[in-house]
Amino acid sequence: MLDQSNRTYDILIIGGGAVGCAVARELSRSQRSVALVEKEADVAAGTSGRNSAVVHAGFNNRPGSLMAQLCVEGNQGFAALCRQLEVPYRKTGKLLVAFDQEDLAVLRRLLAQGEANGCRGLHLLDQAQLGAFLPQVGGIGAMVSPETGIFDPFLYTVALAENAVANGVHFFFRHPVTAIAPGSQGGYVVTAGRETFSARVVVNAAGLFSDRIAALAGVEGYRIYPCRGEYFILDQIAGDLLPLPVYPAPKAGAGGLGVHLTPTIHGNLLIGPSAEYIQSPEDTASTRPVMDQLFLQARQLLPALEKGQIIGAYAGLRPKLAPPGEGGYRDFVIREDKPGFVNLVGIESPGLTASLPIARRVAALVGGSLDLSPRADFQAHRRGIRRFRDQSPAAQAALIAADPDYGEVVCRCQTVTRAELRQAVENPLGVRTLAGIKYRAWATTGRCQGGYCLPKIAQMLVEDYGLAPEDVTYRGEGSPLFAGRVK
Repeated sequence: MLDQSNRTYDILIIGGGAVGCAVARELSRSQRSVALVEKEADVAAGTSGRNSAVVHAGFNNRPGSLMAQLCVEGNQGFAALCRQLEVPYRKTGKLLVAFDQEDLAVLRRLLAQGEANGCRGLHLLDQAQLGAFLPQVGGIGAMVSPETGIFDPFLYTVALAENAVANGVHFFFRHPVTAIAPGSQGGYVVTAGRETFSARVVVNAAGLFSDRIAALAGVEGYRIYPCRGEYFILDQIAGDLLPLPVYPAPKAGAGGLGVHLTPTIHGNLLIGPSAEYIQSPEDTASTRPVMDQLFLQARQLLPALEKGQIIGAYAGLRPKLAPPGEGGYRDFVIREDKPGFVNLVGIESPGLTASLPIARRVAALVGGSLDLSPRADFQAHRRGIRRFRDQSPAAQAALIAADPDYGEVVCRCQTVTRAELRQAVENPLGVRTLAGIKYRAWATTGRCQGGYCLPKIAQMLVEDYGLAPEDVTYRGEGSPLFAGRVK
């Protein structure tokens, strides 16, 4: 059981991405004490918050692999999980487009592979059928995946974490792991953020750093190769151009699925990602040559795109086990490499889609070391922020009557009210960064990219929540927005 003063837990999870938070939620079903340490100031600060936001169907992965099995399982349960957690999700379908005969052969192979994996409804379109289905897209044929969907990956990870907290899990942010040693009476002693944690079982869900965490525990042989994908974000007017994700037929040996176009759950359109192996697991720079190439490839898929529709850019990193000379994908590693030490290594796409099945698999491994008797009071549902712009006029009036802060719109581009911002600030994880507020309330993400509302949010943090201007940060330590007052 829990000894708060000594930071002693039954289970310690390292890493606050979607998989780590899904593991935390799944293990919170038991009567065991669980904690999670994360080196950043919030969840989803790495791969889980920088991706295409697609729920994959499972046809890209080798039959018999964990990737294929867990992706299909995750896809088929994703809508129900999002309803439980109040996370926006929409099943859109997906189109893979062929531009030559070689691409058509790839699509036929993917269809057979997907059917072997248990994917539902996959079918091919010839050029005439493609023109009738989506006339604005180029190509000589396509494959349709009706089970593909889109969602908000940051809110998804936040919701998993908040639900875990509601069920007793403790989260520790700004706690980078620097040492792992055997405990004097079994288990492990983990040094993180200048604190010491004792745990009978440790779960390594550190993503891009999972090889380093494994090595700290004495498990050698893993190596993660960071692969950077860069993206453009287009204004919401571009979202009207495309109702579903459109991908090119993938090329053999590439580090990703190719540059694609993806509508977001919030109405924007994404272009990307690129696929470039790099050295640093923290290099999320956007680069001019790659971005120029992104747009050229995107216009091959959708000629109507215009550069004036671009409002932002970002980059994410895939934690690949396949080295640059090999490319492609290696399977997920989910195993207990030492007694009581569970490694999750190489959890790249479709890791988000597969996060809950991965968590269930981890729970089964942990159950070999600890009795995971279920708790009777587990709360499966999590309540999210009430979104003013998504309500009917009558519901909006009722929200304002109950809370006048719903009557003050702070972010005009996304119609985010002061009440929603307040709920974001007062989140169960205790996060007070501007990025944390942004991704919970979706303020600063519109056409002006925070030009109007960001100063107002910062002012709210100072005046209503007592932060000094110097303590207002974008992502936590090392990202201050202000040096002090000028008047």
